[in-house]
Amino acid sequence: MAPRKIIIDTDPGQDDAVAILLALASPEDVEVLGITAVAGNVPLRLTAKNALIVCELAGKPEIKVFAGCDAPLKRKLVTAEHVHGKTGLDGPQLPAPQTALQATHAVDFIIETLRNHPSGTVTLCSLGPLTNIATAFGRAPDIIGRVQEIVLMGGAYFEVGNITPTAEFNIYVDPEAAEIVFKSGAPLTVMPLDVTHKVLTTRPHIQVFRDMGTETGRMVAEWTDFFERFDKEKYGSDGAPLHDPCVIAWLLQPELFSGRKINVEIETGSELTLGMTVADWWGVTGRAPNALFIGDVDAEGFFALLTERISRLQPAQEEPR
Repeated sequence: MAPRKIIIDTDPGQDDAVAILLALASPEDVEVLGITAVAGNVPLRLTAKNALIVCELAGKPEIKVFAGCDAPLKRKLVTAEHVHGKTGLDGPQLPAPQTALQATHAVDFIIETLRNHPSGTVTLCSLGPLTNIATAFGRAPDIIGRVQEIVLMGGAYFEVGNITPTAEFNIYVDPEAAEIVFKSGAPLTVMPLDVTHKVLTTRPHIQVFRDMGTETGRMVAEWTDFFERFDKEKYGSDGAPLHDPCVIAWLLQPELFSGRKINVEIETGSELTLGMTVADWWGVTGRAPNALFIGDVDAEGFFALLTERISRLQPAQEEPR
């Protein structure tokens, strides 16, 4: 079977970086047509720069990176330096990227790619706020029916919120964009906090990355060392959730996950619950399902996949050991 064609829409972020690495390490399963950066965890100038750095770390400098929207559709940007550090990839020292961003705007790239590929053959993988995708859908509604699937990290039900008592960060940053995407009719698969909080970067898992003996493995270990400090203190857990790699893992081994096709609505009007994903898990509203909402994961299977794939990667200048 030919690799699945994907666009990764992202706001790196250490866990975004690990997700990108997982995709780039899996060419037999996914073909990364491009990476589109959006403002989120840190401002756009840093998320775009970070995407370039990650591609170079993976030894894939040929991957094209496009800068996109620098602010939510209707709101002031909320960022997460308190989790990811001032660069978004705090932890290890990182060299400046040697490659450059593409001149095309990310939204234009999304539109052109969906129009130029056969309908139903391109999947959008959203790891951050949905601003780029919603903007593309608003500007070119004809592309919505051409999307194979949108797989996104965002929202929560049983785990409620991580940036407010009721909202997950990616949805909260641009709830209007999320509302557009969830109401678009495009096929949706959602990785909420309910599943991502089950894949924790425990000490043994991090040690496996460190023991790989590669620069990529060391970087992943140091990134997870850095960002887990916040979540371990917040949740009292043994490690931090690896949110965004769940999106790519779903494409590679969907049998690791389970969920339900349900209706999900986005709260955009209430100050108290702004950005909440109102997930009809129990089917009490009668509203038509619009998303496959993932609720569980085989965590050990997930980490086995992640470590095997990450171990394949080495920066282009690094000699195999």
